[in-house]
Amino acid sequence: MGLREDLERFREVGEERREDLKEFISYGDLGASGAKDIKIPIKVVNLPEFKYDRLDMGGVGQGQGGTPDVGQPVGPPQPAPGEGDEGEPGEEGAEHEYYEMDPEQFAEALDEELGLELEPKGKEVIEEVEGDFTDITRVGPHSTLDFERLFKEGLKRKLAMDFDEEFVREAMKVEGTTPEQVYHWCRDQHILVSLTWIDDEWTRIPKDELDKWASFEEMEQNVERTTTVQRIRRDGLKEIPFRREDERYRHPEIIEKKQSNVVVVNIRDVSGSMRETKRELVERTFTPLDWYLTGKYDHAEFVYIAHDAEAWEVERDEFFGIRSGGGTRISSAYELAAEILEERYPWRDWNRYVFAAGDSENSSNDTKERVIPKMEQIEANLHAYVETQPGGTAINATHAEEVERSLGDEDNVVVAYVSTPDDVIEAIYQILSTEATAE
Repeated sequence: MGLREDLERFREVGEERREDLKEFISYGDLGASGAKDIKIPIKVVNLPEFKYDRLDMGGVGQGQGGTPDVGQPVGPPQPAPGEGDEGEPGEEGAEHEYYEMDPEQFAEALDEELGLELEPKGKEVIEEVEGDFTDITRVGPHSTLDFERLFKEGLKRKLAMDFDEEFVREAMKVEGTTPEQVYHWCRDQHILVSLTWIDDEWTRIPKDELDKWASFEEMEQNVERTTTVQRIRRDGLKEIPFRREDERYRHPEIIEKKQSNVVVVNIRDVSGSMRETKRELVERTFTPLDWYLTGKYDHAEFVYIAHDAEAWEVERDEFFGIRSGGGTRISSAYELAAEILEERYPWRDWNRYVFAAGDSENSSNDTKERVIPKMEQIEANLHAYVETQPGGTAINATHAEEVERSLGDEDNVVVAYVSTPDDVIEAIYQILSTEATAE
């Protein structure tokens, strides 16, 4: 393998090797990605190149003008004459800094990375939408009248009722016949004509023609009977017998479209004790979960609640950066979450996830007396609390332990502990595994 092939192989490897997914979640730059476009850095692979050595200054072959200085790269090998044309190997491709994923691809990759095969749990919302105008009703606006159908029905009736009038008139000229005899003869010939029509036409036949034929057989031998198609081709369609019962109106088909909806409520403690390292651990845990659920569900919405002693709803862009100097009352966030879910995301229509994170510090008795009862009250596919306490749990940080002690046996409650970025993947796995088994 020559130098040129080595160079191309290095480039190929560099583009294929995006940063490991676990490493990206734990240590990568999550802020470069948006809600629906995940940008994972590609590991850089240095390309081989020649450089001038100081010991080789002067000497044969060191030309003037355009010659690189000592230590400056010579550059990639140049193609021989005739090489590199028409997109042949040797041309430089564009440089890539990120490997881009959408949330669905991210969810698939994370499932594979963690060895999971999760499908959305909970209900499927049936949404009725109007489709094409394929349904037919007997009433409706005149503008939706199905004229083509009306014409076809009238034409079918025309063909069914049509008969050769001249042929029947000739039958009336058989000697000694009566209208009733002609009528029964028509029936035997499968000619659909009414007795009333025969009576009316009988009065119009000249008396000197009433004995023109000695019998019906003689008439049939001398008079050619034409078919309906022959008459239409000869005379055209003079009229179509439309009837009101033939009218149909086009109506849009109602399609039941199943859609899996999810709302994720992210709650974060922004009190004075939540310093930068703790905030970063929350972001590293919540952001991949948001991407994952967006990729799993047909429609995902997110609610972001920040709290100290009080709680308020915020936008995603400011959720991870807020810091206040107040105390902590976690129940305020769950009270606000309950109001929002009840008002905007009813349990009958939405799959619900309530994720909270903080350093487990809370005001006295708030967890036991208010938070836990509120978590039991809020119907959700999954409740998760993530304790972010670098260096281990503090003495007064008992919220996570209390929740785990009281609700740890519930199928839809999970508590995870994140002390360092290395714990993030395990916490995500723990949360998603709980969702996999919850009903």
